Amino acid sequence: MVTFGFTKKEKILLKKLDTPAKVQDFLNEMKFNFEPDGETLKSPLFTLRARSAHCIEGALLGAYILSLHGFTPYLMHLKTTQGDYDHVVAPFKVGKLWGALSKTNHAVLRYREPIYKNIRELAMSYFHEYFLDNGRKTLRQYSALLNLNSFEKDWMTMEGNLWGIDQELDKVKHYDIVPKNYLKNLRPADKVEIEAGKIVESKN
Repeated sequence: MVTFGFTKKEKILLKKLDTPAKVQDFLNEMKFNFEPDGETLKSPLFTLRARSAHCIEGALLGAYILSLHGFTPYLMHLKTTQGDYDHVVAPFKVGKLWGALSKTNHAVLRYREPIYKNIRELAMSYFHEYFLDNGRKTLRQYSALLNLNSFEKDWMTMEGNLWGIDQELDKVKHYDIVPKNYLKNLRPADKVEIEAGKIVESKN
């Protein structure tokens, strides 16, 4: 697979994004990638140049930028029931507490401040926001952290799609969020929550 490098201008930009909040603001400014020409999983370099990203592309870019400023580049997979879409965030740790970067087109499932004691607390913060248009809550599992430092050193600049990272994210250990004996008792989201959940930044 061919690899490239960041330009001097790109390096200067990434150096300025030296806090999680700044990185999240930068991700928010990017257009959402609706994949009009088919599925993609671009490396951070090509996501940066495309100025568009979907959730895992945003998480990869965000995790990489944080790694330039002393953070470990992590991904976490939020797994849903069939009929809904999974989500991927980039957790980060400030002191002893966890937060997360998140690229989404919706008004919910967004950035998390570093106020959570562990990744389970962090994952649970997304539970009540995760529902279908009928109000059914769908978030079921969260993954252990995937450390992107475990991949070949040029993953951040590779040309083509990084399907291997997606596959590894599926393989890591996942933990249940809802006790199985309670699933049938989950209360649907309220009508006002459902309406709020329909807010998007841009139309597909």
